[in-house]
Amino acid sequence: MPELPEAESARALIEARGLGREIVDVDDSDTYVCRPHAPGELADALIGRRLVSAHRQGKALWAATDDGPVLGLHLGMAGRIVIDDQAAGDYVSDGGRKHLPVWDRFTLHFADGGWMALRDKRRLGRAVLDPDLSRLGPDAALVDREAFRRRVGRGDGPLKARIMDQSVISGVGNLLADEALWRARLDPRRPARGLDDGELDRLRREIRAATRRAIERGGVHTGDIIDHRRRDGVCPRCGADMARATVGGRTTYWCSAEQR
Repeated sequence: MPELPEAESARALIEARGLGREIVDVDDSDTYVCRPHAPGELADALIGRRLVSAHRQGKALWAATDDGPVLGLHLGMAGRIVIDDQAAGDYVSDGGRKHLPVWDRFTLHFADGGWMALRDKRRLGRAVLDPDLSRLGPDAALVDREAFRRRVGRGDGPLKARIMDQSVISGVGNLLADEALWRARLDPRRPARGLDDGELDRLRREIRAATRRAIERGGVHTGDIIDHRRRDGVCPRCGADMARATVGGRTTYWCSAEQR
């Protein structure tokens, strides 16, 4: 599922292949993905403009336009950005009316014949004008040491829930949390305020390292423990059984020997 690494890859793709191209048509007919906008509202705001910069904070994406609104994008749980992918440009005829394939929820068409689409099988992504980012905490890959200590090392809730709270730090999802906590040898059930500064610094480093490796490898599903997140899984580092429980409302795995 998309987390910070997937969002960063999408941002980089938009920056590399989507900027500076004139928008001549917009398919914003999916009223759920484009809520609260009515059909045609995003089109009216974007046609004739160009995307000029691409940005990310946590899992949130947005692109500025030339003297126009900001286009906010969210990948949801299964979405991705595709640019000039042929499947996104193949219209399907329905009684004489043309529409995009079922998984392409929002599409920009460019004057050069190309396009950019939010492809989302589960329909949980979003496209919105001028998104409100005020509730997001600092980006998990960029937050400095003092801010991380101050924000994460407090509260009686479990550590995993704390680092997944997008208002505390933004970008860490279920898989990245398990990977980073395993790398840091920290029990996901520990109260967040019980960590000392050294443990918090180690966790910050491992979140950053796990994020970099996931971007390089192609996503959070490539983490070292992902294949071991199962009932009969064993720790790839020491061979101990992987423990399993629900922590912060999410299915969680950790090494029963090293994360204690």
